[in-house]
This record gives sequence, structure tokens and C-alpha cells, in this order.
Amino acid sequence: MKRHLITLVLLLTLSVSLCLAQTALPIVEDFKPSSVNQPGKEFPKVNSEGRVRVQIKARDAQKVQLDISAKKYDLTKDTSGVWTGESAPQGEGFHYYQLWVDGAAVPDPSSLYYYGASRWGSGIEIPAKDQDFYALKNVPHGQVIELPYFSKSNNSMRRCFIYTPPGYDKDSQIRYPVLYLQHGGGENETGWSNQGHANLIMDNLIAEGKAKPFIIVMDNGTWAMTGPRPADRNSGTWPPKGWADGFTKTLLEDIIPMIDANYRTLADQAHRAMAGLSMGGMQTRVITLANPDKFSYVGLFSGGSISTQDVESAPGFKEKVKLVFISYGSRELDNPRKGPWGDPKENTEALKKAGMNTHFYVSPLTAHEWQSWRRALNEFAPLLFNN
Repeated sequence: MKRHLITLVLLLTLSVSLCLAQTALPIVEDFKPSSVNQPGKEFPKVNSEGRVRVQIKARDAQKVQLDISAKKYDLTKDTSGVWTGESAPQGEGFHYYQLWVDGAAVPDPSSLYYYGASRWGSGIEIPAKDQDFYALKNVPHGQVIELPYFSKSNNSMRRCFIYTPPGYDKDSQIRYPVLYLQHGGGENETGWSNQGHANLIMDNLIAEGKAKPFIIVMDNGTWAMTGPRPADRNSGTWPPKGWADGFTKTLLEDIIPMIDANYRTLADQAHRAMAGLSMGGMQTRVITLANPDKFSYVGLFSGGSISTQDVESAPGFKEKVKLVFISYGSRELDNPRKGPWGDPKENTEALKKAGMNTHFYVSPLTAHEWQSWRRALNEFAPLLFNN
């Protein structure tokens, strides 16, 4: 009897293995070098399925892995010490990744580097069906300027990046509205122009007559956590009380006055907007609710929402704010982390019923990632400064 059971188990195992082998599809061998490789580098590559293939020479290494989208893939070494391997298909858009060499996480020496996950590391673009809206085209282009400045509120040097629209330097009589645009957690002031292509999105929108020209200011909103992090971020204890106070002070006392003093801005509430992704969206929520006399347009990209209770507790917000824009990737809404703000779509609809101008945008087939936020900016920008 025992022998028959062993035989049956072996037959079942073999049958399952054969079925898996028959159903597994071969990798499509149409790989092309990534659009964000370092000059002259053949790898990493991307194929039409969205798989990422990497290659690195590490003759003495015992194990090398590709780490992308929170999953690791083993690479195979050839006789010359070159390791090669690929990932499963990835979603469209930008992805951070890294290599693990004998347990050490390192950037891919062949890719361009981006600041994310609180470090400089590798990034890759999976071609998207709608990538035309952030493509580099033969249209008039604005400039992205790096501006170092001294912050009195922090008693330290800081920097921000400033996008000025096409034609800014040609006519000194024209003044422009301003969008203060914030990055997410673990990123910095380089994110929106590098990973997000905010400048190209704006150049294309302006060239097509879909958005009015305005200045974008991108600063560093990173904050330090004091004390232990809560186990449940969906509780009312996250983010902790006062977490945005430091950047609020920097923005209101240093950044905005500096921009208004040195750039041709329309320096009033009606011509000032604030938006951000993830952590930057949560900062936007806190700052604009507390300062409706400073900002007229509000955008939260995967960064919570604003409820009727929030508005009722923020004198002047309902009367002064011209737009509340909330967006998420569709896959975020499949498994929403509502946090203390409640359901974002229900909140936005409730504000509309209460008489506010609101807009709720869902990025199709994306999660908490740059493709969601690129699309959000592309939808948000045409709604700004039209009154």
C-alpha cells in the first residue's frame, strides 16, 4: 500500500510539472536597450512583454539577483563571469530597481541613477501606450533651473528646482502663476523633473494649447520621524501630529517669498497652487487646509483626500479654494489604504455635493507609482488658473 501511495505521488508531481512546462510561454526575444541607459550601454533591456533583462560582469560573485517591484530574480553566470537574467513582465512606466551581488544591494552600473527609496539607484522605463504626453518632442521648451538658497527658518542652505515655461525669458512684462509641486517619501526635489518628466508634460500641454503657462517649484519636503512608527498606518495616529510643521514653515517663510521676489510671479492666492504625490500629497493636504489664503488650487496624487469635516474645520477653505483634485492609480483603489481620511472618492463626491469644484481622476491599470502621478499631473495642469 505504501509503495502504491509513493508511486501515485510521483505520478501526480510529474503530471503537474509537465502541465506547467506546457503552459509556460517562452520569453519573447525582442529585447531593446532601455531608453534610460547610460550612454553606449546595451543593458538593461526591455522586451515587448515588459520584461527587464540585466547583465553584469562579476567573475568572483557566487549569487547575483535582479530586484524590481519588490521581487528578486536569480541571474545566471556564463564561463566568462557575466551574469544575465530577466524579470517577469512589469507594468508600464518608470520602475526603480537594483542588483544584489552576494547579498550587497548595488545600482546597475549601466543605468541612469534616480533618487528613490532614500538613495541613488537604478531606474528603468517600460514603454507605455500613452507615453506621448511626456515624450521629448520638437516643441518650444521651458527650462528647469537648480536654485541653491539660504533658508532662514532652517538656518541652512537648501535647493529647489524651478520650471519656467517656454518664452519666460523673452517677454519681461509677463507674470505667471505658480504651482508648488512636491515629491513622495524617500524621494527628493529631483523627482518630478527626472522620474516625473513634469517639464516635458507641461511643454507638451502648452504647445497643444491645453494648459496655461505657469511656473513650477519643486523643493525637498523630507521630514524625520521621531519615536516608533505605528504598526497600523490606517489608524488615526498616522501621520503623527505636527509631522508637516517643518516644511510648512519653510514653504511659507522661505520658499514662497523667495520665488515671488526673484521670479515674475502673480503673487497672490488666486494664482498659486499646491500639489504632491504620496507624502507630498499629504503635505499638500495639511498645508492648504491650514492656509486657504495662500493657495487657490489643491492636488493630491495618491496622498489621502479631503473630507467635508476637514473643510468645515478649515475656515475660508470652501470659499477661497477653486479646485480640489484627487487622483489614484486604479490598482490602489482595488486595495485602498484609506487611512484617517476615509474613502477618497466618497470624500471628493461629498465636497462636490457641498458646492466645491472637485475632480477625481483614476489612472488605469497603475498602482502607487510614477505612471499614476505623471498622468495625474497631465490631468491636473489643464484645470489650473483658468478663472
